[in-house]
Amino acid sequence: MRQINQTQVTEFLLLGLSDDLHTQKLLFILFLGVYLVTVLGNLLLISLVQADSQLHTPMYFFLCNLSLADLCFSTNIVPQALAHLLSRKKVISFTRCAAQLLFFLIFGCTQCALLAVMSYDRFVAICNPLHYHSVMTRSVCVQLASGSWTSGVLVSVVDTTFTLRLPYQGSNSIAHFFCEAPALLVLASTDPHTSEMAIFFMGVVILLIPVSLILVSYSRIIVTVVKIKSVAGRLKAFSTCGSHLLVVILFYGSAIVTYMTPKSSKEQEKLVSVFYAVVTPMLNPLIYSLRNKDVKGSLRKVAMRNCPCGVRTTH
Repeated sequence: MRQINQTQVTEFLLLGLSDDLHTQKLLFILFLGVYLVTVLGNLLLISLVQADSQLHTPMYFFLCNLSLADLCFSTNIVPQALAHLLSRKKVISFTRCAAQLLFFLIFGCTQCALLAVMSYDRFVAICNPLHYHSVMTRSVCVQLASGSWTSGVLVSVVDTTFTLRLPYQGSNSIAHFFCEAPALLVLASTDPHTSEMAIFFMGVVILLIPVSLILVSYSRIIVTVVKIKSVAGRLKAFSTCGSHLLVVILFYGSAIVTYMTPKSSKEQEKLVSVFYAVVTPMLNPLIYSLRNKDVKGSLRKVAMRNCPCGVRTTH
């Protein structure tokens, strides 16, 4: 027992995305810019929804929850990645690594559930518009959002437990820029097959099942929209769902590649992780705001309200 304790890994070395100093500086500038846009974009979206009563609808309630999850998701990873891009020794303690893994999974899995809930909201709004307000009541919305966060916590606890229950007594070099389960399991001192199967099963629960629900919802939505006689009505319905569907494709596509497909090269895995862990949280508020007339209208109203040049002058 004493010998095991002496060889037990107490810290990990994150190898990062590149060993080249020039490339690391470029990545620092890129990651910093993306993170600032992520924070500002998500905070702005949340603030707009809270400030404008016209946005106090189920769709924007779920969008606020998604923005909060995006903000926490990115903040859990990017600041540490930025610090490591400027440091020579990219070390993280075992405890901090475990915490990063846990919160990464909590916020990531919550996003998966929220995207499925948002597709159900669009399904009810388009396929059953007359019953929308009676179905998507405030209490139902709160329950769906709470269920999304709860499922995120439960799945993350299972994945983290099965990842960290393994002994780590050999190499401590993680071929990644943050602590992610697949990268950690490679370093386990024993066969990680059971843990891999548990994580795969949780992936089915939090990835494939929500994707299936989203596909069913959107297949019904498409059938309903095609039957709309008005061209303007069809365009409005497709525009409303287009933003959500684009976010779903970007996030689920990259997550499924990492957790539900045969392992590819380490460089490819890191590239995919950069996309859904760093880039996607920035894209979500941009996609929803740039493609949404309500959000753009609310932004204009807030800008006019706070701009000195918007003060009326009467003679």
